[in-house]
Amino acid sequence: MGIYPPSLGTLIEQFSKLPGIGRKSAERLALYVLRAPKELAEGLAQSLLEVKEKIRFCSVCFNFTDKDPCPICGDQRRANGILCVVEGPGDQLAIEKSGAFKGRYHILQGALSPLDGIGIEDLRISELMSRLRKESIKEVILAINPTVEGEATVSYLTDLLKGKGVVATRIALGIPLGGDLKYIDSMTVKRSLEYRSPCAS
Repeated sequence: MGIYPPSLGTLIEQFSKLPGIGRKSAERLALYVLRAPKELAEGLAQSLLEVKEKIRFCSVCFNFTDKDPCPICGDQRRANGILCVVEGPGDQLAIEKSGAFKGRYHILQGALSPLDGIGIEDLRISELMSRLRKESIKEVILAINPTVEGEATVSYLTDLLKGKGVVATRIALGIPLGGDLKYIDSMTVKRSLEYRSPCAS
């Protein structure tokens, strides 16, 4: 028999199913909700239901949205012929927060990973190729994560984009600001040397 009443035990079990939440964290969250005003629990429950009911993929870029097309795809000022391709919504958000990019996005919803059963047909690659024709894209920026899967995805997309009348570029990879070379992994150092650029005069 559990040490908690059934309803509380069930709440702990549900919290523990969330990524990064262990048993102790789940217990802490459940006990906090139990002690909090009823309004917090009601608001949390309502928010969870609304997310499941209202959030869907944008039919253009495949980012999460509650309005189709999403605000970025619907903004004509961003139809500048530059498309930034990312793996997931979190990557798009990171770029958007930087304020450095003013074009549109395409979210692949993953990266090629044959060992995990993720192939070309599992990603939004055919939709990407369709957008090139429809939106008069001049440049495709590949902002894919520098992982083994990311490298395979970049290689495949680079080959696919050849002869399509677009310039394919990749975001620079290198030593982070404030980084110390002796603590940087060898792959990052290798990429930094490969993507070196001239010093400003």
